[in-house]
Amino acid sequence: MPILAGRMSQLGTESAFEVLARATALQRQGRSIINLGIGQPDFPTPAHIVEAGRKALADGHHGYTPANGILPLREAVAADLHRRHGVEISPDRVLVVPGGKVTMFFAIMMFGEPGAEIIYPNPGFPIYESVIRFSGATPVPMRAHESKGFSFDAAEVLDQITPRTRLLILNSPGNPTGGVAPRAEIDRLVAGLARHPDLAVMSDEIYGEMVYEGRHVSLTTYPELADRLILLDGWSKTYAMTGWRLGFGVWPEALFPHAERLAINSHSCVNASAQYAGIAALTGPREPVAKMMAAFAARRDYIIPALNALPGVHCASPGGAFYAFPNITGTGMDSRTFQTRLLDEAGVATVSGTSFGALGDGHVRFSYAASLEALQEAVQRIGTWLGNREPGRAG
Repeated sequence: MPILAGRMSQLGTESAFEVLARATALQRQGRSIINLGIGQPDFPTPAHIVEAGRKALADGHHGYTPANGILPLREAVAADLHRRHGVEISPDRVLVVPGGKVTMFFAIMMFGEPGAEIIYPNPGFPIYESVIRFSGATPVPMRAHESKGFSFDAAEVLDQITPRTRLLILNSPGNPTGGVAPRAEIDRLVAGLARHPDLAVMSDEIYGEMVYEGRHVSLTTYPELADRLILLDGWSKTYAMTGWRLGFGVWPEALFPHAERLAINSHSCVNASAQYAGIAALTGPREPVAKMMAAFAARRDYIIPALNALPGVHCASPGGAFYAFPNITGTGMDSRTFQTRLLDEAGVATVSGTSFGALGDGHVRFSYAASLEALQEAVQRIGTWLGNREPGRAG
């Protein structure tokens, strides 16, 4: 076998796809499986967006585009950020990429190296820690506190910063918890970051339009961070466009050339027709987004009380995204055991909290991007399963 570079052993994976594969295999065996593991909207991409992509292909948009994305799309991104947050962003600072992970990868590789430290949310999106380790940097977990609605504690985060810290990653609303950082906590963090002017910040706001109460607080609204803030955002969640692979980053002027060079060296440019679909998403009607969020809100209002009624389970209400992250320690099972047995014995697919970092132990992630009927059936199955478990088989 060819000899791999040592850093390849540092790459992790995204366990939701492993759960999906296991669930699919059981379905092929004839099992009835309710999949609450995968984190993607269960709605189709709105028709006007699909039509824009189709039209782009019919109109001959088949070739390369500029590495940073076509100008009309970058202008649409800037206008949308102004609509949502009241900020002025130059289209020249927008880098269109094939999915949100690319901005994340670029930012971590730009600052991560042996001897460096990168602070990241834990429990959090697993690719943060995976790529930090791949870069050679040391991952420093930033706890998402269940007692604070799975928000960070600003004072705690500031105490974690050392002379070796190169990048701070934030994610609100968060995956896997649905936690939303309150403005007061963000204000305290930003004020404290004034003592660390060389520390870069990446704000993952891919769920920024999926907030149930109040408004999303974007770090782009803090001018004191403008020269070191990297914004990660995209189309996948808000517009049900996961398969289109379309995201964007907003980079500080000094960092943009480095990000663009990484793009040229890795993927050259983004699919042309998808970019035209992205314009239609940002400039078209908002009704499909509102309809989807109303459905997610109704599902949240069902599943959180239903989970809290299960024996040994309690669940905080998420402020955003479409995830519930119940604490299952009262069942006597660890997270991985709960995930495995629930799928094998009750036919309900979830993702262990440890798939999102060590601090996720004692929890599992439920994606309620499924019909209300599926959620009701899932809860019924879980309740029956918890009541019928064999004594002594807790873990």
